[in-house]
Amino acid sequence: MKVFLTGSTGFVGSHVARAYAAAGAELRLLTRKTSRLAAIEGIAGEVVVGDLRQPESLRTALAGCDALVHVAADYRLWVRDPKQMYAANVDGTRELLRLAREEGVARVVYTSSVATMGFKMDGSIVDEETPVSLDEMIGPYKRSKFMAEQEAIKAARAGQHVMILNPTTPIGAGDAKPTPTGRIVVDFLNRKFPAYVDTGLNLVDVSEVARMHVVALERGTPGERTILGGENLTLKQILDRMSAITGLPSPTMKVPHAVALAFAFFDETITGRLLGKEPRATVEEVRLSRKQMFASSAKAECELGFRVLPVYNALRAAIEWFLANGYAPALASMPPSEAR
Repeated sequence: MKVFLTGSTGFVGSHVARAYAAAGAELRLLTRKTSRLAAIEGIAGEVVVGDLRQPESLRTALAGCDALVHVAADYRLWVRDPKQMYAANVDGTRELLRLAREEGVARVVYTSSVATMGFKMDGSIVDEETPVSLDEMIGPYKRSKFMAEQEAIKAARAGQHVMILNPTTPIGAGDAKPTPTGRIVVDFLNRKFPAYVDTGLNLVDVSEVARMHVVALERGTPGERTILGGENLTLKQILDRMSAITGLPSPTMKVPHAVALAFAFFDETITGRLLGKEPRATVEEVRLSRKQMFASSAKAECELGFRVLPVYNALRAAIEWFLANGYAPALASMPPSEAR
C-alpha cells in the first residue's frame, strides 16, 4: 500500500509515519522547505517538499497512491495573520481532497481535532453527537479546524471515502515544537507554572492515536467524526501527576479566569503585537480554559478497537524526552517509574 502522508515531521504526524512504516506501507512524506527532518529520521519513505497553501504542487506526489493521510495543520493558539492559518487548514484541506479524487486515491484519513466538539461550561463529557456550530468555535485555530472538518464531511457525503479522526490532546515523546500541550509540560519542568486555572483536558497517548490512523483505513464509517481520547483530567490533576513523576512541586494557587484573562491580554499585547514574539499566555487559551474539554471515546472503542490507555506512561515519556533533549534543566533524580 502506497500512502501519501502530510504533517510527517510534526508531533502526531511523525508517530503516524512510524506506525505506517511498521505496518509495511510504502510512504511518501510531505515536508516543507523549512521542516526539520529529525522526527522522521530512520523512516523508509520518499520525502516530498511542498506546501498546503500551494496544493496544486502536490498533485504529482498523490499520483499512484492508494491512500492519503492528512495530518498536517497550522496548530497555534496565537497568530499575527489568521489568513495564513485558514489558507493552510481550510483551503489546503479542501484542495487536497479534490486532488486526491482527481488522482484516484481510493481512501483518505483526515486528522481533525477534538477542538471541533461542542464542549460545555459544566464539564459534562461530550461525544460526536453533542450539538455544535461554528459560532461556538473560539479563535482562528478552532474555527479553521471546524471549517476544514466540514470540507471533509462534505467530500464524504459526495462519495469520497474519507475517515475523520478527532484526537483529544496527544501526549508522548517527540513533541519537538512543542505543541501548546507540550508547553505545559516544558513550563512545569522549568518551574514556570506558579499557578493554575480551573480547567480540564482529555489526554491521550500519541502512540494509540497513531495506531488508529492505520486501522481507520480499513474500519469505521466514512464521513463520521471519531474521537480518540484517553483520560479526562483537570489541569490541577495533570500538574499533580507531573509532580509525582518528577518530584517537582505542583502549584497550589488557583487563579480566577478573570485574572488570567487580564494577564493574557497584557502578554499578548506587549509580547505578541509589540515585540513580535509568541506570548506565554493568550486570550484564546484563557477563553478556551473556561470549558472543561472532557470527551468520550466509546465510539472509537466500539468501531475501531481503540484502547483508552492510562496516561501515566505517555506523560512520563514526554517528560523524559523533554529533559533528554534540553528543554529543561536535568533533574537530580526522578522517582522510579510506575509502569501502568
